[in-house]
Amino acid sequence: MSRESDPELPEDASLPGTLPEPLRAELIAFRRDLHMHPELGNQEFRTTAAIKARLEKAGLEPRVLSTGTGLICDVGTSGGARSSDEGGDRRAGDTRPMLALRADIDALPIPDTKTGVPYRSTVPDRAHACGHDIHTTTVLGAGLVLAELDRQGLLPHPVRLIFQPAEEVLPGGAADAIEAGVLEGVGRIIGVHCDPRVDVGRIGLRAGPITSACDRLEVTLDGPGGHTARPHLTTDLVTAAAKVATEVPALLARRVDARWGLAVTWGRLVAGHACNVIPQHAELSGTVRCLDLAAWREAPDLVHAAIDEVAGMYRAKSVINYVRGVPPVVNDLGTTELLAAAMAGRRGSYAIEDTEQSLGGEDFSWYLEHVPGAMARLGVRTPGDTRRLDLHRGDFDADEEAITVGVELFTAAALLDGNRS
Repeated sequence: MSRESDPELPEDASLPGTLPEPLRAELIAFRRDLHMHPELGNQEFRTTAAIKARLEKAGLEPRVLSTGTGLICDVGTSGGARSSDEGGDRRAGDTRPMLALRADIDALPIPDTKTGVPYRSTVPDRAHACGHDIHTTTVLGAGLVLAELDRQGLLPHPVRLIFQPAEEVLPGGAADAIEAGVLEGVGRIIGVHCDPRVDVGRIGLRAGPITSACDRLEVTLDGPGGHTARPHLTTDLVTAAAKVATEVPALLARRVDARWGLAVTWGRLVAGHACNVIPQHAELSGTVRCLDLAAWREAPDLVHAAIDEVAGMYRAKSVINYVRGVPPVVNDLGTTELLAAAMAGRRGSYAIEDTEQSLGGEDFSWYLEHVPGAMARLGVRTPGDTRRLDLHRGDFDADEEAITVGVELFTAAALLDGNRS
C-alpha cells in the first residue's frame, strides 16, 4: 500500500470533532422523533422538513431535492458554514471534489411491534425497521459537528451531506437523487448501514462487494383451463406454476457459475379458486439476487430463458416482468481504508471487524457507478444482548450509542480525507 493511498492520522493521533454531550442528547431525541413518525419512500415530507430546519438553525443552507423530499447541504464552503445550489463556493485555490456523507430517510410498510419503549411508531403499519432513522441522525449530527469545526477554521475541505429518499423503493431513490445532481462536485462518498449482528462501538468493513444485487421478478402463466378430471385435455396450470417455482432456481444453479451467487426466491404464488377447476391464470413473484456485478448484467436473459423453458414443457404461456433493482455495493479499496483509519483514530483498530457479503440489496450501489466510495456496517447491538434481532422486522431497534459512533466515524473520515494532498 502506498503512502498516498493510506489515510494517516495526525502525528499526535488526535482528531477533533467528537460529539459533545448536549448535542448527543439532542440527536437521540431527534432520532426518536423520526422513529415515532416514519414515512414511506417519496413521502418523507415531515422528515425532510425536520432535517432542513435543524441544518438552517446551524447556519447552513440545505436544498430540498427536485423530487420534493430529501435534501443536500454543503458544509465548509467559503465564508463559513454556507452552501449554494451550485454546490457551494470552494476554498480559495482548492478545487478538489468533495467527500459526500449519505443517509437514507425512508421507513418500511410494516407495523412496529416493539414493547417497553416510549418512541414506538405512531403511524399504523409504518416503522423504521431498517435503521434509516439512525443513518439520518448520524449524518445530521456529523454535519452539525463539521459546521462547528468549520467556524473554528478546523475543517480542511468542504463536505456534502446527502439525505436521500426512497431507498426501499426499487430501483432506489439514489437514482433520482443522482439525476437531481447530488453528486456534482463530489469525488468520493461514504455511508453506513445498521447491523444488528455487530456490537455497538464497532463497525464491519469489507473491500469489494459487500451487498448483493436485487431485482424484482413477476411471472404470469396462462392456459385454457378445464376440469381436474381431464388435465390431459388442457394445460395443468397449477402444476406448471409449481414446476416454475421449483425448477427454475434449480436450473439456474446448473447454468451459472456457483460463485455468482445467482438466486431466485419466490415470495408469492397465486393460482385457482376451486378444488375441481384447473385455472386459466397463475402468478408468481419474487426476487433475483446476485453477488457478482458482471453476472447481474447477464441475469435477466438467463432468468427469462429458464422460465420460458420450464413453462413451455407444461404448455403454459409465460409473460415475464423483470424489474431492474440495484447492483451490488462494491466498496472501493481506498475509501474502505479511509473508513478504517477514521475508526481506528476514534476507537482503535480493535473496533473494526471483517464482514461478509450480504444477499441484501442497497441502492447506495448507484452512487458507486459514478464515484468511488464505501459503506460500513454500523454496530447497533447492545453488548451481551443474545436476541437474534434482524432488519425488516417490526421489533427491530438499535442501541442509540451507535449515533455517537457514526457521527465520530463520519467526522474523522471527513478530516482525514480533507487533509489528503
